[in-house]
Amino acid sequence: MAVLADELTGWQAGSARFRAFAELHHAKIRKKLRTAADPEAILDVRVELEAACLLLADPRIELAFEAYGSGKRGPDLTVSYRTRPAFNLEVTRLRRIPAATDFEAPLLAKLRQLPPSLPNALLVALGGESAAALDVAGAARGLRSRADAKEAGLFEREGFRGPRDFYDRYLRLGGVITWCEGSPGAARTELWINRSARIPLPERALRATIRCLETGQ
Repeated sequence: MAVLADELTGWQAGSARFRAFAELHHAKIRKKLRTAADPEAILDVRVELEAACLLLADPRIELAFEAYGSGKRGPDLTVSYRTRPAFNLEVTRLRRIPAATDFEAPLLAKLRQLPPSLPNALLVALGGESAAALDVAGAARGLRSRADAKEAGLFEREGFRGPRDFYDRYLRLGGVITWCEGSPGAARTELWINRSARIPLPERALRATIRCLETGQ
């Protein structure tokens, strides 16, 4: 916790926009850190805040934090671009880079948090050297195949009412950005686009977001 406190202090000292964000959402941030059950949970919160800090380096981007309600099943961030709401961004952290089949359960869990009103993207923070190591496309294909095969038990165990409910949520997902924090340059991010999404991600806002994650500006 002390290390994170030092990082937060540094991020706020280096960015007036992030300092204003942290002050505005002080109560939410404090609650998330206070209720984090273990060091891994604290690192999960850290990734959300680091992403927010990087995105706010672009003056065209504004962020809302837990706009759908603190503690509710909704995306972590809502990204506005040039003052217009652009998309929701749900942030998650993986402790290791899994095989495509192992990524199916985390992907299903995040699909349940996506509202229908705006485009939605998932930001997956990874350890490792290359964001391309996570086979998001393979996980998506696997889930669609299992839904087509009507494997209702799989989806019901993950909180869906069945394959049809899965597809309804899957169509809310515009894309997945995989992000390796420690890998500078092009290998730092990888983008998978869901061509079936009902509302596609806005291209300019998405490009600006990825640029911030890759370069920190």
